[in-house]
Amino acid sequence: MFLLIFSNSNLSSAKTGLTLWANSVVPSLLPFFIATELLGYTNIISLLGKSLTKFMKPIFNVPGEGAFPFIMGIISGYPMGAKIVSTFKEQSICTNDECERLIAFTNNSGPLFIIGTIGVGLFKDAKIGFLLFLTHILACITVGFLFRWWKSNKRKRTSCINVNNKNFQSKISLSNLGEILAFSIMNSINTILLIGGFIVLFSVVISILDDSKILQFFANSISPVLNVFNIPNKFAEGILTGLIEVTNGVCSVSAISNKYISTNIIICAFLLGFGGISITLQILSITSKSEISIKPYIFGKLLQGVFAAFYTYLIIYNFPLFNLNL
Repeated sequence: MFLLIFSNSNLSSAKTGLTLWANSVVPSLLPFFIATELLGYTNIISLLGKSLTKFMKPIFNVPGEGAFPFIMGIISGYPMGAKIVSTFKEQSICTNDECERLIAFTNNSGPLFIIGTIGVGLFKDAKIGFLLFLTHILACITVGFLFRWWKSNKRKRTSCINVNNKNFQSKISLSNLGEILAFSIMNSINTILLIGGFIVLFSVVISILDDSKILQFFANSISPVLNVFNIPNKFAEGILTGLIEVTNGVCSVSAISNKYISTNIIICAFLLGFGGISITLQILSITSKSEISIKPYIFGKLLQGVFAAFYTYLIIYNFPLFNLNL
């Protein structure tokens, strides 16, 4: 019914979502998705497991193999961390509890999106992009450390790798290079199309909420909360948009004219840390197949958003280099 009533604005929003996906998301994520798929056919996971257990176990209470989704989640962006963790569960490389700890902090926005799209593209300042990326990673490490106690009293892990899974057993060679490359590209395209579908769908949902004045109603409802944190009410709709879909949210927040740009940056840090409902549903579509609970992911992303905003505030007001209010 709403699609018919607000058909003109919905069409425009869908086009905007597609343009955002095609111009920003695909160029920044697709090459990393393909590279990550290809790395799955090498010995990198077993090498990380042997060499990094002494770091990953005491800090995050996960085996050394957990460094792979952690690193790839940082480099590639959403939802690569969840894809790798889900495969780890299917392979029995990690126990269910270890996968739940990993899922809480290995899904992050990538550097090209934060530095390129947000810093350079939206704020017109690479320094802001580097600041947001730094606090994003610091926040995810903090969450990973806190989640080391998640179900830590449960049974110990056992190593039992399922030899039937093609992804982590077939090793890349000259004879199978073409097949593996094609398989990696197809998997990556499927993931990038999934992301595009979510962006377009939630762009239309946000448009409907805006046109029907539902978004404005909820924006007025959260104004008292924003006043507590000394945030102007004009940010309310942008924050709500970001809680629904992060890309549209940071676009909206970055474009708001404000006396202190630090407010825009800190809010964007929170939205990037949380990720939004759209990405949460993307992660759920992946983890539900391997029966990994989504609860630690949701709790972890809320904490990451809070920590990212807090770290951004501390750096802006304690390091003159990042005092962007001047």
